[in-house]
Amino acid sequence: MQKLYLKNMVCTRCIKVVREELEKTGIKYNSIQLGEVILPESISPEKLEKLNMALLENGFEIIDDSKNRLIEEIKTLVIKSIYEESKPEALNYSDYLSKATGKPYPVLSNLFSSVENITIEKYIISQKIERAKELLVYGEHTLSEIAFILGYSSSQHLSNQFKKITGFTPSYFKELKEIKRSSIDKLAK
Repeated sequence: MQKLYLKNMVCTRCIKVVREELEKTGIKYNSIQLGEVILPESISPEKLEKLNMALLENGFEIIDDSKNRLIEEIKTLVIKSIYEESKPEALNYSDYLSKATGKPYPVLSNLFSSVENITIEKYIISQKIERAKELLVYGEHTLSEIAFILGYSSSQHLSNQFKKITGFTPSYFKELKEIKRSSIDKLAK
């Protein structure tokens, strides 16, 4: 069995693209999850390079060092938690990330900041604001409901962060539906 860790694999469409590339290159797999592919057996360096080239054309990259794998794992965990339908009301990210990775939060925080040039907290906020934009554009939830969905203590707290990040109030943003949203894998870079 061989595990491959992939950079920028952050959504279900990403899984579909990776699956298609694996099938095109004739590589069998056991499972594909965000940021990770499990193969039933090791593949040759030549096949691995061919797969990596195909993935690079689609904006993905096979990660071969443990630091980058850990950073991608952190990003994947954050994104999953924000887009997950059922989650605990008050998610403590430092506890959640430590438990999920098996590493102390200060280690995760220092590594993330040193490589990404942004704190985990700011990364989480940027992902939450992007999700808030999506929910505002869909128009199916009130601002209070969006604040609750994203784990904010109040709609005012969400409003303040939203304005700080985007320069717009949520209500003004909702009126400006032509403002393009950012791809989540391009945030905070």
